[in-house]
Amino acid sequence: MAATPVTFVQAVLLAFRKYGVDPAAALQQAQIAPSMLRQPQSKVTARQFETLCSAAMQQLDDEALGWFSRRLPWGSYGLLCRASLGAPTLGVALKRWCRHHLLLTDDIVLSLEVAADVATLHIDERTALGELREFCLLTSLRYLHGYACWAVDSRIALRAVDFPFATPTHAAVYPLLFPGPVRFDRSHAGFAFDAKYLDLPMGRDERALRGMLQHALPLTVLPYRRDQRDRLLVQSVRELLRQRGAELVNAESLAHALHVSLRTLHRHLKREGASVQSLKDEVRQSRAIELLRRTRAPVKQIALELGFRNEKSFSRAFRQWTGASPIEWRRDATVTSKARASGRMKTADATGPGSEHA
Repeated sequence: MAATPVTFVQAVLLAFRKYGVDPAAALQQAQIAPSMLRQPQSKVTARQFETLCSAAMQQLDDEALGWFSRRLPWGSYGLLCRASLGAPTLGVALKRWCRHHLLLTDDIVLSLEVAADVATLHIDERTALGELREFCLLTSLRYLHGYACWAVDSRIALRAVDFPFATPTHAAVYPLLFPGPVRFDRSHAGFAFDAKYLDLPMGRDERALRGMLQHALPLTVLPYRRDQRDRLLVQSVRELLRQRGAELVNAESLAHALHVSLRTLHRHLKREGASVQSLKDEVRQSRAIELLRRTRAPVKQIALELGFRNEKSFSRAFRQWTGASPIEWRRDATVTSKARASGRMKTADATGPGSEHA
């Protein structure tokens, strides 16, 4: 399917113009007719664009395609991948990538920041990127996201993707490149994601890296394969249900909040041996037990807080979970708690000052 706007093709051709090289051979190799370049609304396939970029990088000996003040020779990004591969976790790998990127160029500076449960990769522009700004920032983020997904074998969902320029006419292509909401006119380029991904172990070795580098450009042109799992999806569903369980009442609303299709949500959960209903029951049961044990809230109030229509439906579900009604469970828990407290007091009396064991 043709989805890559001709604007990106023209951005690659700017590199040929910068170095004074004729792009005809690369265009012919990618089977892109010169007439398409004069049609602003035309598009090429991902495969055509991948072929064009590969030909341009090798012919110009610049993997940055003219973005920076000096060339990045063929193999530069492969070195970044290899330097990060031995990291114990994704977080360490991304920090190495950002640090080592400075050895290639300081025209842009990459950084990883973590605040609370959100990790953010920023791009700080240190020089004017001119006509190539959009393509440089977009591709740099795609490199990072594509490599991160590949390294931990997980389709990393993004909470937000930011760009510091106005909404382009071809903005519709951005959701195809990034699995998360895209925002324009922001202060910096970057993307944010769940910080828990940073703790995932690196799951690739040198052999896998060599195979990936032979076909690396699809990681830039297309998102990580959608048939691959998101290893944090089950955790993300649990967290959303804990925080917004009353609001996210069905699978459709959960899928929308996670920025995935309903089909993708069900498929990934099934692969992990879970379902929306089982996770909902798990979270509700845990919260119900917490409220019954630690508060004196009426059962009716707890039922409504957990998203049940009424006390009766909550009691029926709770009995299925525990074998007891909420009232019975709270009563038994109270008796057990008092018995434990009494036992602790007797122990303290027996071992305290003045006892026979003193």
